[in-house]
Amino acid sequence: MNTILRKSILGIAGLTVAGGLAAGPLNHDTSTPTTRNDAAVTTTQAAKLDSAALIPHGVQGTQSRIDLDDEQTANVKAIIAATKKAGMDERAAVVSIATALQESKLENLGHLGDRNDHDSQGLFQQRPSSGWGTVEQITDPEYSTMAFLKGLKQVDGWRDMPLTKAAQTVQVSAYPDHYAQWEQQAADLVAEHWNS
Repeated sequence: MNTILRKSILGIAGLTVAGGLAAGPLNHDTSTPTTRNDAAVTTTQAAKLDSAALIPHGVQGTQSRIDLDDEQTANVKAIIAATKKAGMDERAAVVSIATALQESKLENLGHLGDRNDHDSQGLFQQRPSSGWGTVEQITDPEYSTMAFLKGLKQVDGWRDMPLTKAAQTVQVSAYPDHYAQWEQQAADLVAEHWNS
């Protein structure tokens, strides 16, 4: 949460508490006493607003979650930075991170030999043979994210689609519904790192 918003919330909560103390003796209704929990309620409401922007359609299906190491966290930050550079919003970052979670678990994968799906590489498992760029380009987190976002921008109405449909329209995966399982973790990561 940014500093200005936090100060505003705490200021409102302070006024609420002070107002409650000043009016307390005059107020005989003890069913809803004013306490310091008002700040927590206001913070919770702000978090819900953030969540509504990050996950406007709600999550679909069972959600998966993995613990991230330093490299994966750095890749999350690189995706967010590229999203901002592309002039796109937090929702685009959520779609991008969920896609990378599904495709590579946020690991910048090189050629995997026999375990590789054709020549797919990088965070988004993009293929040089499909025109995504050179191996060097698609294994650069900024480039691969910008390439993904360029595809996302071309999807009419992507903001109004469930995440998995938007991601699938760009990626054309053999497993189109698998992106949905990462939406909550992607939203949590964007909420944590967007302003860092």
